[in-house]
Amino acid sequence: MATIIYWIGIILAIVAVLDIWKKPITLIGKIICTVLVLITSWIGLIVYYLWAKNHITEWFK
Repeated sequence: MATIIYWIGIILAIVAVLDIWKKPITLIGKIICTVLVLITSWIGLIVYYLWAKNHITEWFK
């Protein structure tokens, strides 16, 4: 069971990073968001998908 949760986390992290890099924000903003999502693991993924995904372009204009 732990292996399934691990792979789900890896897949969601990859999708989140790809989504961040598709957004029209600065390179520094992309790097900051990518590092934060990857360092904070599940909490970062939850925050990204539930809240930050829609607000990220406003932060790094």
